[in-house]
Amino acid sequence: MKKTEQILGFIGIVLVLFLGKTLLQTDVLFFRLLVGCGFGYTLSRAYTGFAGSVNRAFKTGSTKLMRTLMFLFFISALVTTGFLFKADPTKYGLWVNPINLGLIVGGLLFGFGMSFSSCCASGVLTDLITALPRAGITLIFFSLGVFLGFPIQNTAGWVKNSWFTTAVGTKTSGGVFLPDLFKWDGVEGYLGALVLTAVFCGIVVYLAYTYEKKRKENKTYTGHGMEKVQDERDNFDSKDYKFCSETNYDRIFAKPWTLAQGAVIIAILYAILMGVTKEGWGASTPYGLWFGKFLMLFGMTPDSLAAFTKMPAKAFATPFFSHAVSVQNFGILVGTTIYLLTAGKFKQTVMSEMHITVREVLLFALGGITMGFGTRFANGCNVGALYTPIANLSLSGWIFLVVMVIGGSVGNTFAKKWFK
Repeated sequence: MKKTEQILGFIGIVLVLFLGKTLLQTDVLFFRLLVGCGFGYTLSRAYTGFAGSVNRAFKTGSTKLMRTLMFLFFISALVTTGFLFKADPTKYGLWVNPINLGLIVGGLLFGFGMSFSSCCASGVLTDLITALPRAGITLIFFSLGVFLGFPIQNTAGWVKNSWFTTAVGTKTSGGVFLPDLFKWDGVEGYLGALVLTAVFCGIVVYLAYTYEKKRKENKTYTGHGMEKVQDERDNFDSKDYKFCSETNYDRIFAKPWTLAQGAVIIAILYAILMGVTKEGWGASTPYGLWFGKFLMLFGMTPDSLAAFTKMPAKAFATPFFSHAVSVQNFGILVGTTIYLLTAGKFKQTVMSEMHITVREVLLFALGGITMGFGTRFANGCNVGALYTPIANLSLSGWIFLVVMVIGGSVGNTFAKKWFK
């Protein structure tokens, strides 16, 4: 069975390249598909995800993923600086999100929900392959939450208007663009912005180590099983190298990447995405559009959906494979599948979470809908309100991180009592 899965995995790669190039309307859509595949493959092989930064720490005491994310955030901010220095920032689709009540409430709701469903907007896509019942229920209610949140996001002042703004911020979404605070530093504010980003990352790392140390002292630290596997030493000796061997195949295609390796590759993919599209990584908005398309099966029209959501009718009328971010999200599904197949882990992984209880169904549904609403209030998810804004040197991302951690801690406490 393992060999069959591996063969199917390579057939899948060929099909993605051939069908993507042949059937997608533009090269940009094909590019989006490939980038999505890259994200999905990396998130799966590195066993990483933004939701795990809080959930792992709460459940196991390990803060390694949170600390790795700080590394990812900083090198991604360096990438952004490379694009923006001596350029016009307003020519890029920067995610300098507004700082307001919506950001705070949205971050709390998102953190609360992701603790229930053990995933986020990007993670639910990888989990559709690895944990279908949980992720499927989460995605349905996540999409409902996004759809119902559209009219609030597009009309409410407490979501649209920022309490604080800077020069570049006023030309984006009204938030604080960190380089605007350091225009005196001699390099257009980017040195100051990077130093401040490094300070923020350092504070989070310090707090993470302090928390982990406390858990170990209290003997409540268990560590995360996959992190232990990832950190095992590779005892490969070059004198034993043989190209056509099972050992070499496993090293190239199956052996889990470390969290740090995953972070570097995600940063590279972000850089490529930013360079080609002049935009960052987002994931959640299409979920609401998909829910609208579902309603169209029952007679709703794009115009009627637009009237309710205050979104352009074109957003609902655009075919799935003509919508750039939808194609990119689909690529995450494909990339996850390709990794599991080429690694020979598909059947084993897919069957690992097939049985769930009614109590779990209710919890996953609640997690999905609170995350969906949270993304509309905060103008994004863990990639659209956290990762991309921080990478784009926006203060909003750091505020989202704080409230998301608070919401995640409360949600994990609630979920623990719920299952008792």
